[in-house]
Amino acid sequence: MNFDFSQVKKSLTDVHNFLKQEYLQISTGRANPGFLDGVMVSSYGSLQPVKNIASINLEDARTMKVSPWDKGQIKDIEKAIVESNLPFSVSVDDSGVRVHVPQMTEESKTKIVKLVREKLEAGRVKVRTIRHDAIRSIEAGDYSDDAEENFKDELEKTISSANKSLEELCATKEADIMSV
Repeated sequence: MNFDFSQVKKSLTDVHNFLKQEYLQISTGRANPGFLDGVMVSSYGSLQPVKNIASINLEDARTMKVSPWDKGQIKDIEKAIVESNLPFSVSVDDSGVRVHVPQMTEESKTKIVKLVREKLEAGRVKVRTIRHDAIRSIEAGDYSDDAEENFKDELEKTISSANKSLEELCATKEADIMSV
């Protein structure tokens, strides 16, 4: 009888994808449409992500143009971006909303790197929880001592690989921030 690692691997992939998504929303001083993924706009009585009601295009390295398909929603989009507390300045014209990403100072880079590391630690905590739950499942199973040890060894390799993947994401994001 073997221990099924598929749920563990799926959970670890979910943590990786979560951290990747969190990092997309952290500004590096360059415009990225992913920054607006968490911005919800009141649209026809329900909240919609900006990308569902408008196109988001890069005008230059630090400016995005949000062009709604319904021009009547320009003010709603502006309001949602301003209220999101993202560190962007916004200007409006008759065709949409321009989102300006500010140039980063050394102090702001340091703060953002600290935030990146905090998110990495949150990911590590989730990985530890997954590891702990898997160990409990292995120990609760009806396995021989040798099989149990083999499963735990395989689990440790899987967890180690997942942690390395998260650290690589973090290192890439830090390098991106510091290179601006």
